[in-house]
This record gives sequence, C-alpha cells and structure tokens, in this order.
Amino acid sequence: MKKVRPQTHDTKAVRRIDRRTFVKQTAAASAALAAGTAFLGGQPPAYAKKRKLHYLQWSSFIPDADVEVQRQAKEFEKATGVKVTVEFINQNDMPARATAAIESGKGADIMLMIQNQPHLYAKGLEDHNKLVDEVLGDDVYPFAKGATTVDGVSRGVPIFMIGNAVVYRKDIFKEAGVEKAPNTWEEYLAAGKKLKAINMPVGQTLGHTFGDAPSFCYPLMWSFGGMEVDEKGKVVVNSKATQTALEFIREFWEAACDPGGFAWDDTSNNRAFLGQTISATLNGASIYFVARRSEKKYPGFYKKLDHFLNPEGPAGRFHTIGPRTLSIMQYSKQKEAAADYIRYAMQDGNFEKFMVINNGYVNGVAKKWEKHDMWKADPAISIFSTMPRYGRHYGHAGPWNRASGEAAEKYIVVSMFAKAARGEKPADVAAWAEKELKNVYG
Repeated sequence: MKKVRPQTHDTKAVRRIDRRTFVKQTAAASAALAAGTAFLGGQPPAYAKKRKLHYLQWSSFIPDADVEVQRQAKEFEKATGVKVTVEFINQNDMPARATAAIESGKGADIMLMIQNQPHLYAKGLEDHNKLVDEVLGDDVYPFAKGATTVDGVSRGVPIFMIGNAVVYRKDIFKEAGVEKAPNTWEEYLAAGKKLKAINMPVGQTLGHTFGDAPSFCYPLMWSFGGMEVDEKGKVVVNSKATQTALEFIREFWEAACDPGGFAWDDTSNNRAFLGQTISATLNGASIYFVARRSEKKYPGFYKKLDHFLNPEGPAGRFHTIGPRTLSIMQYSKQKEAAADYIRYAMQDGNFEKFMVINNGYVNGVAKKWEKHDMWKADPAISIFSTMPRYGRHYGHAGPWNRASGEAAEKYIVVSMFAKAARGEKPADVAAWAEKELKNVYG
C-alpha cells in the first residue's frame, strides 16, 4: 500500500511552516508582547534565560504519536531555546493530577484536557480567547470549541479530537453468516447473536473507564431518543425513550456480548480483540494500527479488519467526539512560552505530521482536515473522517457546562446502562439515574 506522506498545500488550505519561519514568527510575537499586545499580557519571553516548560498529557494508544510529540518538543527547543519536558500518564489519571495541581498551585504549565474538563477546572485555567482566534479562527467544529468555552471565555485551545467506531473481523462476520456491516442497532443485535453462537462475541466495556464506556452508552441513549437533559438543562433522563434503550442493552448484552466487559477498562477490549477472543468492539483506530504496524506479531491480521459507525436508532446516529484541549494553567510562570508552544504545535505543518502519524485515530478540530488525502489512502479508516458530522457532547441536548462534565466523571449514564445490562428493571434504573443527575444539575 502506498505510504501516506504529509502534503504541501497552497495558502488557502494547509500550509507547511518550517523552523526558520517559526523563528521569525516567534520574534514577531515577542515584539508584540513587548508592546503590550500579548495573548496573556506580561513581559516578553526571555528565551535567553533557558526557560523550561512542563507539558502533561495522556499516553496515546498510538505509541508513534507520543514519539512525534517528543520530536516536536525538541524542535521547539531548537527554535526558541525553551526546553519542553513532556510527561505522559494514563488518561484516567488526568483528573486527579489536574485537581492536585490547581489546588496546590504548582505542576505542569500546560495540560492536555479531555472532553469538557476545561469546564471542570475553569478557575485554574487561563483565558485563551485571543490565542484561539489566532490559531483557529472560524474553521472549527462547534462542539470542539464548546468544550473549552466557559461563560464566553476559552479555557484552552482545542487541538484534536478522537472518535470511536466499531472495529470488526470481516472473516469472523462472514463465518457467522453476517454478510455486511450492521447499520442499525437491530442489525447489530442480530449479528451479535450469530457471533456469540460461534464463541466470538462483541466486546464492550461498561466499566468506569474514561473512553470506550461513555462513547458507547451516550450515543446508544441518544439514538433511541433519550437524553440526560433537554435544551434548557432540565433533567429528562427518566423517559420512555431512555427506558427503551435500557431494554435494548439488556437483550444486546445477554445475546451478543462478552460478560467480562463489566470490569474492562479502555485497554481491555484492545487486548481481547488482538488476542482474537472477540469479533467486534467500539474503539478508536488504534487496534487497527497496532495490528498493521506489528506485522511480525500479527501477520496479515490487519487485512481482516474494517470499521463501521455507531449503529442508527429510531432517533438517528450519534457519536461522542472527544475534543482534546491544550490549556495553560493560571499558576504557571511560563505563560508566554507556553502560548508559543501551542502556536507551534498547531501550525498546519506540525499538526499535519501529528495527524498523519495517528492515521485516523485523531481528527483535526478544523473542518479542513476532513478532506485530507490520508483518509482516502486506506479504506479501513476512511469512515473516521465523517464521524464529526454525528458528533455530540456529554450533556446533549443541553450546553457544555460543568454539570455535564461532573455527571460524566461520576459515570452516571454508564452505570445506568450497566445496571440495566445486569438485569435491573429499566424503570427503576432510569429513576435512579434521574435522582443522581438532579444531584449534579440541581
């Protein structure tokens, strides 16, 4: 297969900005800072003092992506003299680290926030309005910008987003008599019954884990017409539509799924799929690329794989698209250097390299990236390019806010579906969720 290389586009599309250009731009930015027009205000960055930045982010499921972040950090140091120490941790540990840093007033200068965490930690994050306008302009998906905007103030700069699709074994589906990828939940249920009958069930986590469980449960609820809250923020989860979704998960779980999924985290389904004990699972493109890039370990395995979008329900098709946001902490003493690092990371040439290395695992927050040639090069990942069209946020149909983030981190919707899958009555489970959500939303 032809190797995908970053492309050079004209100035109306994606521009590559080399190191020399960045140095010139940084010099211009420093002059602007000295003139009092800085994004954050304060003194111009004195790079001669060998400033240091601490950047905290989650460990990617695409190891090469972390390597690229490290490479770009070194390039930034060459261009500016600012040393960037990148620390990688498990994504489930990010909330605790952010909370501890804000409460103590010390820690990383920049953090990679997940979903609508900027709403949760807004008081500890800087105002990024000018920087967002500078590096993104108007070409950004509304739900990505909404993830960072708290009372009109951007508490970070959205840099990329991750959505999940169902990765599946074409050969196993064919063996089970499933001729095409499911388009609706009923079709997925019918396929799942056949797959489980040959001991290759669907693998799905319903555990308290950050990515794969909520990205399954929220879209399932929405596709049947259920919602946490309505447009005004009123809790409406205890509805007939939600109960119908809960009835479905009970049947789907028993008929199609690996029962161990109650205890799975975001790595468990990856291991199960690559271990060839399940035939399908909701995931980012990481499983596919681990198989593709580890040909010696998984010979020919990636050729058996493909993806389909979340199934459609009576109310439509939905996806949670998780924005990732670069946020400068209020306590940081290196805010101007941090702003320059974000400018550098988000230059078209640098982001393009990062996105291509991820090969479909991440989407750009700007709409122009949907048309990148990378998506055409490999049919197995092309479907990921269209996913933002179905994107919604936690707390839909209400606005992004602190309450929706708190509800997500308490796993109320995930627990609601897990309870129903274990056999509790849908009406009782919906009533429980209603009570828990009212405690959050008020």
